[in-house]
Amino acid sequence: MLTGFKYIYLVAFFALLAGFFNPLITNTNFDGVIIGILILFVGLAGGVLLYRAATSESKRTIFLGSGFALMSISLYYIFQLTGRA
Repeated sequence: MLTGFKYIYLVAFFALLAGFFNPLITNTNFDGVIIGILILFVGLAGGVLLYRAATSESKRTIFLGSGFALMSISLYYIFQLTGRA
């Protein structure tokens, strides 16, 4: 029960962070919010892999490379979403 709650909490937090109330106020669609939530989860996965790189002895370079790659992909998607790239 507690394990499922932390994932629900993450989705709710990311939805609020991605601007959940903006489409409700402006009467637009939720596509940007869903894309924002997915971008935040990609960044979270990169952060988790970087943490695993700090705690792992054998696969440190793999975790570091893939963690930084996912964080870079997330940053690139953020720039694409905001129209700056």
